[in-house]
Amino acid sequence: MRICFKYIKRHLLPFICGILCVCCEAVCDLLGPTFMSRIINEGIRGGDNGKVVRWGVFMLLVTGAGAFFAVSRNVLASRVSQKVGEELRGDLFAKIMSIAEFETDRLEPGSLITRMTSDTQQVTQFINGIMRIFLKAPVVCVGSMVLAAMLNLKLSLIIYGVVIVVMAVIFISMKLSYPLYSKLQAATDRLNSVVQEYLMGIRPIKAFGTYREEEAKFAGANDSLYKASFTAQLVITLTSPIMTLAVGAGTVMVLAIGGSMFEAGAASPGDISAFIIYMSQILTSLTTITNIFNTFVRTKASTERISEVIKSKDDFTGGKITDIKFETLEFRNVKFTYPTAALGGKARPALDGISFKVSRGETLAIIGPTGSGKSTICALLLRFYDADSGEILIDGRPISDYNVEALRNAIGYVSQKPMLFSGTVEENLRFGRENASNEELDKAIKDAQADFIYEKPEGLMTVLGSGGVNLSGGQKQRVAIARALVKKAPALVLDDATSALDALTEAKVREALKRDADSRLTINITQRCASARFADKILVLEDGVQAGFGKHDELMKNCRVYIDIYKSQIEGSHGEEKAE
Repeated sequence: MRICFKYIKRHLLPFICGILCVCCEAVCDLLGPTFMSRIINEGIRGGDNGKVVRWGVFMLLVTGAGAFFAVSRNVLASRVSQKVGEELRGDLFAKIMSIAEFETDRLEPGSLITRMTSDTQQVTQFINGIMRIFLKAPVVCVGSMVLAAMLNLKLSLIIYGVVIVVMAVIFISMKLSYPLYSKLQAATDRLNSVVQEYLMGIRPIKAFGTYREEEAKFAGANDSLYKASFTAQLVITLTSPIMTLAVGAGTVMVLAIGGSMFEAGAASPGDISAFIIYMSQILTSLTTITNIFNTFVRTKASTERISEVIKSKDDFTGGKITDIKFETLEFRNVKFTYPTAALGGKARPALDGISFKVSRGETLAIIGPTGSGKSTICALLLRFYDADSGEILIDGRPISDYNVEALRNAIGYVSQKPMLFSGTVEENLRFGRENASNEELDKAIKDAQADFIYEKPEGLMTVLGSGGVNLSGGQKQRVAIARALVKKAPALVLDDATSALDALTEAKVREALKRDADSRLTINITQRCASARFADKILVLEDGVQAGFGKHDELMKNCRVYIDIYKSQIEGSHGEEKAE
């Protein structure tokens, strides 16, 4: 719950003003029954209309003042709570932007969305409740008990007994509710993840016709959420009737004993009327207090989930060097295992003893079977992770010496499944370098063989859907390659970035990149020997182990893995052509 007070401190003055308004409103509510008692006892019973009017005016003024304080605290509560919600969401988003890659592997996207939305909303509602009703309820409850005791001590003992019973019920409810609400949030995370996964994979789902499987997956997650919600609400459902019964029994006892005391002359009608009003106020307050504790339990669960994100480790920092030329890149006996893979115990390293060196003006092709660790080299180069052992040197210096932001700005990166953002094609192309000239955009488009852009009615102003949904896979890859070229970074990393291109288009892209090869260091991760063979150096991987390193001709003599890939792709395709 510390996180709530951390943000409240930022708006301490309006928060305190809101609390003062709540206290004043509570005092006004407490004075009402007292004035009512005076009107009955001194005015009506005594036949003095002047006192009826006088106490009535006082009662009206107090009610009006209470209404003013109520409006004021509502305005202040809305302002503070919504501002806290805005700041909390902003801080969470900023944290997610800077969070370390291995932390995002642990925290699923669906869970992060839930924490930023429903958990944050829960905190907002809690702060709003504190300023509007949560503080008022205890003040009114305690004040009613004190004023009731001042009116009649014997009758007030009944109230104390009811309060003790209700507080015991509230305590038991809290103990039972907390673990249930934690399970409820976890179930919400799961449902969000299922929905998000479906929306991201809607095309393959339609293509494979796996509606029933997805419906079953959703039904399972939805049922889990239902059961968790039902169980959590069941505690509240059972708690409220018990409280109502206890207060109702207390009210009956007050009427019965108060009636007897009136007959004996030990209590006045005004006192009994005031007592009934105080009992009603206590009932309302106790109900509110129950809701307070339930809200507290839910908020505690939410703040712990939010704190987990905030306390997660940030992206790598520490390096101060910002001038990165990528004259050389060297891996020295690099070994790495993904943190998530290591959680279950001993895991096979993604990379094990990788060593190579490549210089500016050269192209390094990385080839190997699926799962051999090709993309992991990109992840280490971009410092999404740090190697477990060995060294990664850029221009002769350890990669940790360089500023992370500067390092990533020095790399034009294209993934196999590039992410395009909603907006125009031009906005996507300028994503890494806003001040690029129109001539530079045009050259990058032509080099990436993305001329199809000009064939569209709106050209560069063509609006792309989220993820570039209105482009084909090959078109998205070409736009992504053009975006990386616009960046004009000293290093270009293509992570199977031409996998969706036909052989002719890929060859044209390769030739275009070759023309400017002297200006940068290029890494081309590929599945195709036809592409790799033209590289200056080729790194061959198998199961995270370095199977070979050298030129095409060298590897064809001494690297079994490369020979097998070459035969399956080049010689195999020739065999198929002859058979036809």
